[in-house]
Amino acid sequence: MAMVRVEEQATRNGIMSLEQAFTGVQRCQQDVQSKSDTIANSYGGEDGKAYNGLMRKWDEQVSTILVSLDRMIDELNTSLTEQGKTQGSSSEAINTAYSRSSSVFDELQGLNSGPSGVAGGTNPTA
Repeated sequence: MAMVRVEEQATRNGIMSLEQAFTGVQRCQQDVQSKSDTIANSYGGEDGKAYNGLMRKWDEQVSTILVSLDRMIDELNTSLTEQGKTQGSSSEAINTAYSRSSSVFDELQGLNSGPSGVAGGTNPTA
């Protein structure tokens, strides 16, 4: 159980780190775009065309990075959700088995009554 919690926390830390990276890259992209517009107005002719081409290429690459970060965040969130479902299923199975074993033990001890314990319990005093 402790290992599951460690893995869950590591996954959450990974998600948080990726989200921070996404936000940082996005902020840089916005900064560069705003400065790019100012600089682009200063350039003319072939220099301006080359600069605009460079900025378009850079923006495409940043967009690819953002999409990759977003996909990784989604994958980790999916893993976390599936891990939670698995953990929930495991806990439910453990609780059910515990309840059944307690009922059987109570039956063996003579403490069980019909509907609330093992079906058809035989404890005459319950």
